[in-house]
Amino acid sequence: MKNLKTLVLLCIIQLIVVNVFSQGGTGVSVQPLPYQEVHSRNDKPMPYQFVREADVMWSKIIWRKIVLTEKMNHILALPTIPTNGVASLIDILLDGIHTKGLTAYKAGLFDAGNEFDNIMTEDEIHQAMGSKSEKRVQENLEGGYDTVVINQQYNSSEIGEYLVKELWFFDKQRSVLEVRIIGICPVRVYLDPEKNATVRKKVFWVNYAEARPLLAKAPIYNPYTDVRNITYDDIFQRRFFSSFIYMESNPYRREIGSYEVGLEVLLEADRIKNEIFNFEQDL
Repeated sequence: MKNLKTLVLLCIIQLIVVNVFSQGGTGVSVQPLPYQEVHSRNDKPMPYQFVREADVMWSKIIWRKIVLTEKMNHILALPTIPTNGVASLIDILLDGIHTKGLTAYKAGLFDAGNEFDNIMTEDEIHQAMGSKSEKRVQENLEGGYDTVVINQQYNSSEIGEYLVKELWFFDKQRSVLEVRIIGICPVRVYLDPEKNATVRKKVFWVNYAEARPLLAKAPIYNPYTDVRNITYDDIFQRRFFSSFIYMESNPYRREIGSYEVGLEVLLEADRIKNEIFNFEQDL
């Protein structure tokens, strides 16, 4: 009886060993880091301070432009290919739209104040990003000709700018001037072979409040350290980006470039920025 128990035990051990090595490994799980990353993956956006309508004594809607060629904004465009859970801002937004239910809204040429009126479908998003189908006639092996449809996928690295709509307001209850981002719009910057010129085209608008839970879990690429303790939500909330004002709320819904030219455009943008700053200092 004792020998039978020993034989059964040896058989069980042999089955376990064979099963482990048949999986092509040693049975030891590989952990790339000596610690477990839980901060950025389980992080949630910090809730905003409650504001009553009666306490808002002044507000102004501002539209900004973020140019990714500026050195401070490179982190929004890197990495060009998602690597080890880190992706660029456009890849995070597209993944949220395709897999996590993030809503995309149509971006028109003059959509100031109407950014969140029309919802886009996935086909419209792909088309706006540059995806297209082209029919070509090719010769087959039998000496005839066939019509072949070639699908060209979009290139997310064509996103060269971002438009940001934000609300500045003064809360008299707390005596602070605050800013809340309302929406973000990526802009394609590409060379049009037909026009032989660089074209800038808005892709879509996303509601920043809806996108915050995704951005709060998306770490940025940090060239100085691999510790993922900063997310895209941190970048926008802490204002770690370079931008300039291209429009303020006005009854004509027109950009600064429509009534100023050259250097006057930058001076007008600085005037709007200083007006907001001086308002806070005067109070």
